[in-house]
Amino acid sequence: MKLGKVEFCHFLQIIALFLCLSGMNQAELSRSRSKPYFQSGRPRTKRSWVWNQFFVLEEYMGTDPLYVGKLHSDVDKGDGSIKYILSGEGASSIFIIDENTGDIHATKRLDREEQAYYTLRAQALDRLTNKPVEPESEFVIKIQDINDNEPKFLDGPYTAGVPEMSPVGTSVVQVTATDADDPTYGNSARVVYSILQGQPYFSVEPKTGIIKTALPNMDREAKDQYLLVIQAKDMVGQNGGLSGTTSVTVTLTDVNDNPPRFPRRSYQYNVPESLPVASVVARIKAADADVGPNAEMEYKIVDGDGLGVFKISVDKDTQEGIITIQKELDFEAKTSYTLRIEAANKHIDPRFQSLGPFSDMTTVKIIVEDVDEPPVFTSRLYSMVVSEAAKVGTIIGTVAAHDPDVLSSPVRYSIDRNTDLERYFNIDANSGVITTAKSLDRETNAVHNITVLAMESQNPAQIGRGYVAITILDINDNAPEFAMDYETTVCENAQPGQVIQKISAVDKDDPPSGHQFYFSLTAEAANNHNFTLQDNKDNTASVLTRRNGFRRQEQSVFYLPIFIVDSGSPSLSSTNTLTIRVCDCDADGIAQTCNAEAYILPAGLSTGALIAILACVLTLLVLVLLIVTMKRRKKEPLIFDEERDIRENIVRYDDEGGGEEDTEAFDMAALRNLNIIRDTKTRRDVTPEIQFLSRPTFKSIPDNVIFREFIWERLKEADVDPCAPPYDSLQTYAFEGNGSVAESLSSLDSISSNSDQNYDYLSDWGPRFKRLADMYGTGPDSLYS
Repeated sequence: MKLGKVEFCHFLQIIALFLCLSGMNQAELSRSRSKPYFQSGRPRTKRSWVWNQFFVLEEYMGTDPLYVGKLHSDVDKGDGSIKYILSGEGASSIFIIDENTGDIHATKRLDREEQAYYTLRAQALDRLTNKPVEPESEFVIKIQDINDNEPKFLDGPYTAGVPEMSPVGTSVVQVTATDADDPTYGNSARVVYSILQGQPYFSVEPKTGIIKTALPNMDREAKDQYLLVIQAKDMVGQNGGLSGTTSVTVTLTDVNDNPPRFPRRSYQYNVPESLPVASVVARIKAADADVGPNAEMEYKIVDGDGLGVFKISVDKDTQEGIITIQKELDFEAKTSYTLRIEAANKHIDPRFQSLGPFSDMTTVKIIVEDVDEPPVFTSRLYSMVVSEAAKVGTIIGTVAAHDPDVLSSPVRYSIDRNTDLERYFNIDANSGVITTAKSLDRETNAVHNITVLAMESQNPAQIGRGYVAITILDINDNAPEFAMDYETTVCENAQPGQVIQKISAVDKDDPPSGHQFYFSLTAEAANNHNFTLQDNKDNTASVLTRRNGFRRQEQSVFYLPIFIVDSGSPSLSSTNTLTIRVCDCDADGIAQTCNAEAYILPAGLSTGALIAILACVLTLLVLVLLIVTMKRRKKEPLIFDEERDIRENIVRYDDEGGGEEDTEAFDMAALRNLNIIRDTKTRRDVTPEIQFLSRPTFKSIPDNVIFREFIWERLKEADVDPCAPPYDSLQTYAFEGNGSVAESLSSLDSISSNSDQNYDYLSDWGPRFKRLADMYGTGPDSLYS
């Protein structure tokens, strides 16, 4: 098996170090040549072995145990009477001792980076008695280092940043590699740094690992990121040393070294004149290769005829200049605007002033386009007043609107009825004069807010809106009345002059100077002996008793008419009746009971019991009336007729005749007398819906001999005919007689008439009328030609 150059060098170093230290690894026990030192009592001798440190190489790769050293005592004569034992760190597991010779071996591969030394204790024992012949002694086995660990960058990979355009030698970042080998022995842990990738832009100091810039004026806009590979090598970089690498990503951070520049020297935009205020007209942007705060812009309008009409602001996200409208545009007033706009960086780096100026200018021209605008009112809000006493048609005020376009189309006015649902107002479509359409009532609605629409005559789709607030002025048209429904009581033991009620009044009107009410008793009540009224002059009045004591048995309720007058012009008045009940009161004057009936009711029944009895009686009466009504309704005939008509036999399907002896089923005189007046009968069980036109009913029928003879002949035939139906049956005969007032309506007799009517038009009505055309036509194919 061949060894490489590096492995061969390591092998030679291990052999040389092993040979040099083999003599040092002998620990012998030397007997003292001096005489024993005796003391009274027990004799004491000097320790008879001396220790040295043991050394052993790490990373031993052999198959046999590695010899470490030898223990020997002067007491040992070589006859096998002494045995050696070992204790402490790694005893028996890593280190073993030959109990006869004292030789120490390592049975496992050792790594100094895991443990640099081991502390053990050795002792010589008498093999027979197993007692120590020497005191226990401690020694150390040190692990000898070899270069078996490469340098490592524990914090890698690294990222760092450095400003663009930095001068040569600017520090970027420091990298550090560590070597686990023993720094106190040889050069195994002495590391030097070098750069494998990243030249010629960056360099690294060999001893410190500090990375620095190596080229000036590195531009972020050209290249913003670099990848470096740094190597750390031990043995001071000599051949045979071990090495490790790491990567360093260096990003060039931005500085403000690029001024803003507009891509174009001028811009032009078209906007309609109807564009609302605060709308965006255009967005412009000056290009800046920088990023972040170094690319932040400020835009301003420095010149032009649109300084007060437009403004420009910056979009912080995109750094665009946003041009918006400050005032409404009017094509008829001005058709175009020109703006001079400047863009400048907000944050300027003095180091790069020579690359400036850090601002730029451009021209923006805005063309205003004409649009068909709706009519515009002269005022956005009209305020008008009208008295609620105004008559219908009273002029309230006038609104005016005009078409702002060049054509100036005529304007027509109307009221948005959604704002005037009750149609209180009208407006003249041409003049804009608003008038009353109905009587007004301030108490119902004190202010009417209506919307007036103005539309172009040539283009009704263009509608302008004006707003009118109509305030209704008050007049004294409401009389005062009680402020509430008073429940006034007076005690039976009331004294004269006692106040039993304080009343006030309200008025729906709203006079400018406020209400003033005057209270008094009506003329018929002014001289009553029971109560009097006192006006308190503060829109209230007090009701006082005039006599001593009241009795419910005599009169339980008093009605006091009170006359109230307001202060309007003209003044209005009303009479309000105050109901006063006489009550039984306790000692504090609090009413207990006010029912006069309590004195006349039996002692055994309460008011509630009487009410319950009365309710039961009323319920029984209602049930009886209902039953009677239903029975009477069942007996009523279905046809309104005072006399029984023979035709009711047709309605009663379940009635059977009584034979020839039954002469009460109907009146036979009705068949023999044709002069009976027959009115139209109305069914009771059918509700008439539509009254159709019918032939008039004649109240008097002339004596018709033909009909009488016809009936008598049929009666005679029925009398002699044994198969005739019963006497009470109804016979119907289809006999028209010789004529009628309206003459014959049948078409069968028309063919024999001498009428001059021409029926040839029936041939033009199609195949459905062919039969009639053949019967009545005059053509050659006519049926009766």
